[in-house]
Amino acid sequence: MENTFVPVIVGTDINAYTMAISFHQEYGITPWVIGQAPLSFTEWSDITTQIEYHDDLRKLGRFTPILLDFAKRHAGKPLLLIGTNDAYVRLIVENAAALQPAYRFNYPTLDLLNKFQHKADFYQLCDHYGIPHPVTKTALCSDPASEFDDRGLRYPVIVKPNDTVKYMYMHFDGKEKVFKCVDRMALARVLTLLNANGYSESALIQEYIPGADDALWDSVVYVDRQHHAQMVSLAQVVLQEHDRTAIGNYTALIARFDAVLMNQLADFLEAVGYTGYANFDMKRDPCDGQIKIFEANTRQGRASYYITGLGQNLARNLVDDCIKGETKPRVLAKGDFLYSLVPKFVLRHFVKSPALHQEINQLISGKNWVNPLFYPADHNAKRRRFLFLRQLNYVRKYYRNR
Repeated sequence: MENTFVPVIVGTDINAYTMAISFHQEYGITPWVIGQAPLSFTEWSDITTQIEYHDDLRKLGRFTPILLDFAKRHAGKPLLLIGTNDAYVRLIVENAAALQPAYRFNYPTLDLLNKFQHKADFYQLCDHYGIPHPVTKTALCSDPASEFDDRGLRYPVIVKPNDTVKYMYMHFDGKEKVFKCVDRMALARVLTLLNANGYSESALIQEYIPGADDALWDSVVYVDRQHHAQMVSLAQVVLQEHDRTAIGNYTALIARFDAVLMNQLADFLEAVGYTGYANFDMKRDPCDGQIKIFEANTRQGRASYYITGLGQNLARNLVDDCIKGETKPRVLAKGDFLYSLVPKFVLRHFVKSPALHQEINQLISGKNWVNPLFYPADHNAKRRRFLFLRQLNYVRKYYRNR
């Protein structure tokens, strides 16, 4: 199998690294990586030694020529293409017709991608198919909330840009991944801030669901090219990043099992005609006990590697579908497993729940856990030093943001 295809990963971040080690772990191969700039996750690695950098990768009209040139230079074997962030997935989908003769990949159509990446449209889909989500309204950032109708909303509210891809690459003082506003005046200030820094599109105003990190939930679903959901996972978040600019990035999760919820998410994706990986971010609402969806990423998430611990290798799902053309029955992934990017010290000092503490200790003692950044086959000395300093920095960050 290792000689029959070539994985081509677009991106150089942590998502790219966990995809790369998934291919190495399952097939013993080192994939190619194409990125815009070096990042420590992939630059200092024995697994991602085959890297091409193109600083114009995301410039208008350059993405497809770069990938087609690569394909021309690596003809002879099927090339399996994987994007690792929303922008790269969008570029693959937008240029699918030109890329399909040279690459194999599995992503939703452009119409469905737009509906998933623009959250207001996504929530309309959720409403149509009975998927719970927080009460949400839309406002233009050019309107400082003076005319915004907030009737029916309870403060505090969360504000987040509807166009996540555009916002991802914006940089300005005061930028946060999401903003929490305690009243209408705070809401007006955030909309004004976004507009003043070049984001004049719509923003979502969403009721804040209270709860600690462990109220958050994650699900990974793989839907094959025939629109059949082949794999569904579920995990409870133990910790997320606590820096304001990174809130929503999970640093530790424990696998869970809820057949009703997992089948509901899979049925939803099949009903809308989705294909590829989808990664749901959710939270349990203490007011009614429901798990409600915030968003669905149109790709594997940065923490999705946890499914490997449940016997569902991230790379194998793609290879079985796109390379081998296998049709498989739906699997609801199940098992006792902990995924953590943070050191055990952070888990022991910043996880509040005694029950979770006990479970974490049992999973670590039983070796049912992983930090994917410490992949055993990756022996690069510079990388080891980088990871040691990164672990120390996690301790500092969690203490700083207590």
